[in-house]
Amino acid sequence: MKLGRWTALLMMLCIPAAFGQGYPNRPVRVVVPFTAGSATDILARTFGQKLSEMWKQPVVVENHPGAGGTIGAGLVAKSAPDGHTLLVTSAAQAYNPSIYASLPYDTSKDFIDVVPLGGQPNVLVVAPAAGFKNVADLIAQAKQKPGQLNFGSAGQGSGTHINGEKFKLAAGIDVVHIPYKGTPEALSDTIAGRITYFFSPISAALPFVRDGKLTALAVSTAKRSSVLPNVPTIAEAGLPGFDYSLWVGLFAPAGTPAETVDKIARDVRTVAQSPEIKERFATLGAEPMPMTPAEFKHFVESEIADSAKVIKAAGIKAQ
Repeated sequence: MKLGRWTALLMMLCIPAAFGQGYPNRPVRVVVPFTAGSATDILARTFGQKLSEMWKQPVVVENHPGAGGTIGAGLVAKSAPDGHTLLVTSAAQAYNPSIYASLPYDTSKDFIDVVPLGGQPNVLVVAPAAGFKNVADLIAQAKQKPGQLNFGSAGQGSGTHINGEKFKLAAGIDVVHIPYKGTPEALSDTIAGRITYFFSPISAALPFVRDGKLTALAVSTAKRSSVLPNVPTIAEAGLPGFDYSLWVGLFAPAGTPAETVDKIARDVRTVAQSPEIKERFATLGAEPMPMTPAEFKHFVESEIADSAKVIKAAGIKAQ
């Protein structure tokens, strides 16, 4: 009788570990709250393919764009917390609480911050015909002509918009924000000279910079980009301490077992070290962001606080 009770107790203690080891036991749904072909979507599909091979289960990426990423995020927030429905989204996850008056979820309470997939700088680009040789030239002209220069973004409240407003505040300049439907449209009008400058995701602008259709004045991150090593950072160009990264991360619904969260995080970090991912990152100008779930949670919280200051100062609201 005693042996039976001890056997039952040991079996109960082993159940959580078994669940963690058995994950996933069916296809994993990954929701991307932006359009197919976006930087977020590309990273989600790149990692999804490798995780599918590792897990021996399909990883199905679904695009649910709209409302700055809040529609897709809302779907995941209401999903079963078993690790089989995940969210891969951008830094918009940190911006939206300050941009939207109300959200269909609580960003801090309804999600577990699992792991970042990676980050990449934006690059400050201008048309060659604009004649700007460096960031100092751009800032000087903006101060000489307050309200006459402008900058584009991939949309109201987008990462490129936040980056542009952060630069505007740091430089102390008066420039006009021109929102576009997306990065391609903003790049096109920058090339044509219809907007003065644009903080573009580096992967999107790189072909045009290499072809001489755009001039790269600086990158937004604290360190230079490996794909544009001769282009200075904004900090090096005259605004000390400036740092902005376009990051993408993976989130799970609140209540997802800790064992499952830790396994996903470990496996993503393992995949990030694979030759295929490293090669893809090099092509995109992206950088890995190796963090534990606890470290990622702290990072997201700091991003929410930092972006809230910029959003409030710039008066950014959802349209």
